[in-house]
Amino acid sequence: IRTIYVGHREPPPGTEAYIPQRFPDNRIVSSKYTFWNFVPKNLFEQFRRIANFYFLIIFLVQLIIDTPTSPVTSGLPLLFVITVTAIKQGYEDWLRHKADNAMNQYPVHFIQHGKLVRKQSRKLRVGDIVMVKEDETFPCDLIFLSSSREDGTCFVTTASLDGESSHKTHYAVQDTKAFHNEQEMDALHATIECEQPQPDLYKFVGRINVYHDRNEPTARPLGSENLLLRGATLKNTEKIFGVAIYTGMETKMALNYQAKSQKRSAVEKSMNVFLIVYLCILISKALINTVLKYVWQSEPFRDEPWYNQKTEPERKRNLFLRAFTDFLAFMVLFNYIIPVSMYVTVEMQKFLGSYFLTWDEEMFDEDTGEGPLVNTSDLNEELGQIEYVFTDKTGTLTENNMEFVECCIEGHVYVPHVICNGQILHDCTEELFFRALCLCHTVQVKDDDSVDGLKKSQLSRRSCIYISSSPDEVALVEGIQRYVFELLEVLSFDSVRRRMSVIVRSSTGHIFLFCKGADSSIFPRVKEGKIDQIRSRVERNAVEGLRTLCVAYKELTAEEYSKVQKLLQNAKLALQDREKKLAEVYEKIERDFILLGATAVEDRLQEKAADTIEALQKAGIKVWVLTGDKMETAAATCYACKLFRRNTQILELTTKKIEEQSLHDVLFDLSKTVLRHSGSLTRDTFSGLSTDMQDYGLIIDGAALSLIMKPRQDGSSGNYRELFLEICRNCSAVLCCRMAPLQKAQIVKLIKLSKEHPITLAIGDGANDVSMILEAHVGIIGKEGRQAARNSDYAIPKFKHLKKMLLVHGHFYYVRISELVQYFFYKNVCFIFPQFLYQFFCGFSQQTLYDTAYLTLYNISFTSLPILFYGLMEQHVSADTLKREPSLYRDVAKNALLRWRAFIYWTFLGVFDAVVFFFGAYLLYDNTVVTSNGQMFGNWTFGTLVFTVLVFTVTLKLALDTHYWTWINHFMIWGSLVFYVVFSLLWGGIIWPFLNYQRMYYVFMQMLSSGPAWLGIILLITVSLLPDVLKKVLCRQLWPTATERIQVKIFFILKLVFCITSL
Repeated sequence: IRTIYVGHREPPPGTEAYIPQRFPDNRIVSSKYTFWNFVPKNLFEQFRRIANFYFLIIFLVQLIIDTPTSPVTSGLPLLFVITVTAIKQGYEDWLRHKADNAMNQYPVHFIQHGKLVRKQSRKLRVGDIVMVKEDETFPCDLIFLSSSREDGTCFVTTASLDGESSHKTHYAVQDTKAFHNEQEMDALHATIECEQPQPDLYKFVGRINVYHDRNEPTARPLGSENLLLRGATLKNTEKIFGVAIYTGMETKMALNYQAKSQKRSAVEKSMNVFLIVYLCILISKALINTVLKYVWQSEPFRDEPWYNQKTEPERKRNLFLRAFTDFLAFMVLFNYIIPVSMYVTVEMQKFLGSYFLTWDEEMFDEDTGEGPLVNTSDLNEELGQIEYVFTDKTGTLTENNMEFVECCIEGHVYVPHVICNGQILHDCTEELFFRALCLCHTVQVKDDDSVDGLKKSQLSRRSCIYISSSPDEVALVEGIQRYVFELLEVLSFDSVRRRMSVIVRSSTGHIFLFCKGADSSIFPRVKEGKIDQIRSRVERNAVEGLRTLCVAYKELTAEEYSKVQKLLQNAKLALQDREKKLAEVYEKIERDFILLGATAVEDRLQEKAADTIEALQKAGIKVWVLTGDKMETAAATCYACKLFRRNTQILELTTKKIEEQSLHDVLFDLSKTVLRHSGSLTRDTFSGLSTDMQDYGLIIDGAALSLIMKPRQDGSSGNYRELFLEICRNCSAVLCCRMAPLQKAQIVKLIKLSKEHPITLAIGDGANDVSMILEAHVGIIGKEGRQAARNSDYAIPKFKHLKKMLLVHGHFYYVRISELVQYFFYKNVCFIFPQFLYQFFCGFSQQTLYDTAYLTLYNISFTSLPILFYGLMEQHVSADTLKREPSLYRDVAKNALLRWRAFIYWTFLGVFDAVVFFFGAYLLYDNTVVTSNGQMFGNWTFGTLVFTVLVFTVTLKLALDTHYWTWINHFMIWGSLVFYVVFSLLWGGIIWPFLNYQRMYYVFMQMLSSGPAWLGIILLITVSLLPDVLKKVLCRQLWPTATERIQVKIFFILKLVFCITSL
């Protein structure tokens, strides 16, 4: 328990012991590094990556033993990668430092010796009394003591915490709400006992002891309604006073800073597997060369030729040690097959590529002024691999903009214009019904001319503006404001009870308990009223897709209310298990109701929601709706948004079905039904909109899901999950209704961990969707708030934007990065395999084929930028075509471009090209006199010829793969080739003073002066590129993909248009 002395005043003598406690200051630290620890900490984190650590080891080996290549060849690329990453992370941390400083130096007003003093936020201490004005954010977590409003309330928005943009009402402590100036607040004598800091934004347990002269202190309970959180903003209230209880890194906002669990994309996993394969190839190469070296040197004249006699220490050196040193030397020689620069290129491609999503004007919503958000760019390509979409209903598929449609009172139906004209309220029941609607809510009336900057006329033509945390309540309360009651108690709404109640006293002294909530939570607690008629109307409205609420009441005697008040007070004062005790008290109070009636409000479907779902299904993506709504309401919405179609056969796995049959029988009957047409074969995951098979839609409720997730009663290890998954896999759409937030996450996890391990995506807009979103990938900004967006990897303004996000951006991201990864491995095989072949012609002496500069700059400069910009800008088909033809999404599904078949093709293509480079140059050199003056080409000229053909081939291969040409592509591809030629001319054409020896002097110029070398370069490049071109032509003709058929179609259309315009 934490004890806080308000205003740092000690309790009166004899009341309780004064125990001063140490608390942190109000400084917020979200940065990762300091000026002093940045270098060591960042290096430690970077070398935890296996690839970086591997290259560090190689670099150290080059420094320790005599290796064929300079340490610079490994050290410089590693330094480049480490430096670029460090600069990126350092810049991001500098931005965090900057934000922290702005927050910590924010001016705050607090009371000192009866006066208002201003100081920096970081200097606040626990126990300080703080004053906050309208539109200011709370500098720390405060207990609300008093307000400028007479009723001791204030309005708060918590958009920066949980994304909820609606106004929440908070209440001042009963004994301090009358204190309105600094002198009165400074004279306050009180202590607060509360729980230690914990991150739950919606939970707080404490009590305040207020001392009045020498009397016993008055104890009052403190709950979340008395707590003002750091980061929240004061609205529509002139000023408030509060006492600091949690500061700095102990505030709830700071405790919620922890990072989300790391998600890894399918492409990243494939990259790691491919790296392991190439590491095995590298070790195999080094072993083969080491063995062959000692086989070659088994002849004495080869081991110790006359011109290179060994010294005595070399002869006595241990054979095993020599072999191990040679093995390490070969590892160093061939280590370039592992592309260290691939990591930094992939990171840059993801980071820069994410801006194309945020810059997309078509995905900007003018109504909200919001565009797409990218919270992490690590999963860009995963958007092109989605197999399941899990979506919330309210606020995601629908607008969450409620419109009152009708109410049913004692079986009679009334519509809005009848109510507004005052044509009802003839009897007591009708009057009580509308009193319940007027009183049982959290709506507040705003009397000012504007609400958050919006004029009344902009919002509506009403004389008052209603503010609430629930749009349902605003829709119900509008126009009804004639009754005056004294509010006695509020039994707040929660998602477990699914209802709320108020206890009020009328002007005549009668005490009523009004309750409203979901039909499933009200009907079991009703003892009288027109139950059957109202139930029938509720079910009919639900089928039409309307949201329904039931209203009930009971009258309390003074004695009953006294007991209720005592029970509530005892539960509220409890510091341990307060929520559990309150729930037990609520359960005792909320029973034996008289049913008054029910309301129906309409939540319209979002624009183009049906079109988006239809496109996703055509793309082979299965869409599941997870909602807390009634089955009938949710099913009506699913029909409206075309998730279910008129010919879809609906299968039910609900509590009602399980009551009629056992769970075992229901599951096996459903299984027989869905497998009847396909026999024992499971329908393909990407069935989407099937024409040759019966379409099935499954409806399951939360209670049925709980039974499925439980192990069997006989104690066997098996359960019904696999059977349930089998049924779901054979359904084109699934609706899960009456779902609790954790059940939504359970569903996502169940599908994620199934044997196919599909890629999942979850969309929600409220705090209740966060657990589901954290299991999957995407959050959508909706009216309920932005906590979902804050906890997601991506966020989009409206559901309709999901279509372009997946079918266009996701498709492009995946194609681009797949080509980038395969290309990196290909160009490194082309680069290092000639070095391997060269060892067979130099007695396995570890002689390098390429110059040190070429070894160092190949991946950093000569071939890096073209593939990076290809990875940012490539479009194999246009964005409009991808939107028009959703089925193209299937071409890249299930990691199609990074399967083993594609990987082996790219690897063998690299090996083939390397063989052509090496043996083509070797055959050209068979006639050694190739220059006009009779000079012979040497070792370095041979290596330079191979390297020149290599650079031109891999760059032109990328040019052949490019479908979408811009001036940037042209500049990067042709500019890289020009840069290579210019660099080679300068490197070999000038005597550089910092080099001890210059083996490349005049080599490049000598090679270019030879006619046969020019012919050889052109011929070898052509022969290298020919198989890939032939393969593409044959595959397009014989086995074209859907994408290739579209490309051919577009080509002929453009050709036809060109011919017509030229005529």
